[in-house]
Amino acid sequence: MSKKFSAFLLLVLLFGLYAYKVSAQTKPDTVKTGIYVTSIHDVDFKQQEYTIDFWLWLKYKNPDFDFSHNLEIPLAKTVDKYFETIDTGNGGISILMKLQCVMKDSWQITNFPFDKQTLRLSIENSQYDSRELVFAPDTLGKHFDPRFTLPNWTIDTFRVSVATKVYETTFGDESLAAPHAEYSSFRVRVSIERDAAGLFWKLFIGMYVAFLIAYVCFYIHADSIDSRFGLSVGALFAVIGNKYVVDASLPESLTFTLVDTLHGITLFFILCIVAANAWSLQLLKQNKSTLNPNKLDIIAAQVLLVLYAALNIYFIHRAVKG
Repeated sequence: MSKKFSAFLLLVLLFGLYAYKVSAQTKPDTVKTGIYVTSIHDVDFKQQEYTIDFWLWLKYKNPDFDFSHNLEIPLAKTVDKYFETIDTGNGGISILMKLQCVMKDSWQITNFPFDKQTLRLSIENSQYDSRELVFAPDTLGKHFDPRFTLPNWTIDTFRVSVATKVYETTFGDESLAAPHAEYSSFRVRVSIERDAAGLFWKLFIGMYVAFLIAYVCFYIHADSIDSRFGLSVGALFAVIGNKYVVDASLPESLTFTLVDTLHGITLFFILCIVAANAWSLQLLKQNKSTLNPNKLDIIAAQVLLVLYAALNIYFIHRAVKG
């Protein structure tokens, strides 16, 4: 009985050693990666791109990784390398490089100009998937220069992490049974918030002035038909022109944005002013009417102004909090 038990223990030990050897052979190599951003500039909101300058360092042992040639930066429009040094001492490889990338991204413009954006940067190795290479973030110290400023923006958070990027393709590798490949990814996420107070008035001051011009119609005598309708129609076209100017500075979007909402509200209330003017004219011609046109103008002016201001405050406040 003891011989059988000893043989069983020996078999378990041999199996454990074999499993450890297999797992050690299949365990992916780790690349310790760090980043230090020195500048983010040339934020092009219309083209949905920005330029980022940063130092990148990678420490690993497998010389086949060759990040000098296999460095992959998804979403990068251009990648320029200004500096690179390679140290092969201490039984490993350490690479330090200075890069400048023009990154393409997608902007969220629903709450523009009170928008918050996330700038994304990812680092991958184009030759080795997650079975052979995984990134580990170097979290020591800061990841960006606190002295650099991003004009018209405030940096909210700066995060580095690692993840696995899935590609539903074989990249032409016929040995793969299914179109599925996984690559380790070192990721940087920079959350920025726009300083929007000045920009808001710059974009919408024309719209509000146009509304006030139309609103003045209530203080012109009801029999001045040409003046009343002339001002209202002119204000209507001014708001439409202002919207085209603002839209020209934004990327295309199929969603209904704050810009669309505020201009739509203004157009609707100018239309209400035109309707109130027409009603006043009709009452003026009906001498027997018990409702005085001047009284109608006063009531309509107060109601429309309060509703217009309330709706603007509500939607602007929701965008700021969003």
